[in-house]
Formats: sequence, structure tokens, C-alpha cells
Amino acid sequence: MKRLLMVTHSAGYKHDYLPTAREVVTMLGRRSGLFEVVATDECDLLNKEDLKRFDAILFATTGELPISEEQRQDFIESIRNGKAFIGVHNATDTFYTFPEYGRMIGGYFMGHPWNQVVTVKVEDPTHPSTRHLPRSFRVKEEIYTFKDWSRDRTHVLISLDNSSVDLSKGTREDNDYALCWCHNYGKARVFYTGFGH
Repeated sequence: MKRLLMVTHSAGYKHDYLPTAREVVTMLGRRSGLFEVVATDECDLLNKEDLKRFDAILFATTGELPISEEQRQDFIESIRNGKAFIGVHNATDTFYTFPEYGRMIGGYFMGHPWNQVVTVKVEDPTHPSTRHLPRSFRVKEEIYTFKDWSRDRTHVLISLDNSSVDLSKGTREDNDYALCWCHNYGKARVFYTGFGH
């Protein structure tokens, strides 16, 4: 069985969805029989030896996590060498002083100008994370926007339907608002979703 390390440490803003997220991810692993979850608020498992015990890492984190430079390098190297990474919602609001993390996840949180019911578009209906979804749907969500993100470096899975929001509140000149994406980083697959509430 695969093992997933789920880290929910909040060195910045602490989201209230985290206990529910831990329960849901653990339940998904148990019900599917595909993976076992080790969920923790701590960062002590982010070291070379402990990371060897996991097949994937999930971050639902904020701020500058309290780990050493050696741990940062162990973490990023484990992903570069093939350990899958999943970022959820506020994971892009993490490690601003660690540029390689931003490259790995695909960008950094810039703002959240819309907290409302929006329409989103599924851009890749064949991906395993989206193939069960309709081509577009409405959802109430805190919509994150991103800096240091580019469609050229990621494979966009879901994006905002701009006609469903007041674009004058937007944060990007190009008005390109991806919500979920994936890409390869070294030998690893990386998946990010901005959904979280």
C-alpha cells in the first residue's frame, strides 16, 4: 500500500478546514485501499530518512515552515527524485523564501479577490482528477490568484470562468486564473488544487 505524508503545519494563517481535510484524506485512503495517510501538524518528518518511508507528500501549509536548510534540500530532492507532491489551497502560501519550492509547486499565492459562487471550467476532462467532473460547474470558493505562475510551465486542469466574477478585483494583468494544475518536476508528478473550503 502507498503511504502519503500529509503536512498541515500553519506558520502563517491557520485555515479552519484543516481538521476536516485530514479526516477526508484519511477516509479516502482507507475506503479506496490505495494509500495510508500519516497526517501531522509538525514538520519533523521532512528529513531524508523519514521521507524514504513515503510515496507522496501532501501540503496544506502556510508560511515559512520551521525546518532547517538541510531539511529543505532533503524535501525538494526527494520530490525531484520522484516522490509525488500534492499541494492543497494554501500550499502556495508557503516557503516564500525558498524559490525552488515555488518552482516545484508552480507559483505562489498572490491574493484572494473573490470569495463567492463562481463558475469554473474543466480544461482537461481526461485527467484522472477531472474526468468525473462536468465541463463547467458552479462552486462557492475562496478563489486564489498566483504570482510566479505561468500556463507555459503547468498543465492547467481547471480555471476560473472570468465571466462569473468582477474582473476589476483581479490581480493578474493577463486575467489568467488557473485553479488546478499539474506538471512534472524532475522525476516527480506535482498536482495543485486551489480548492479548499
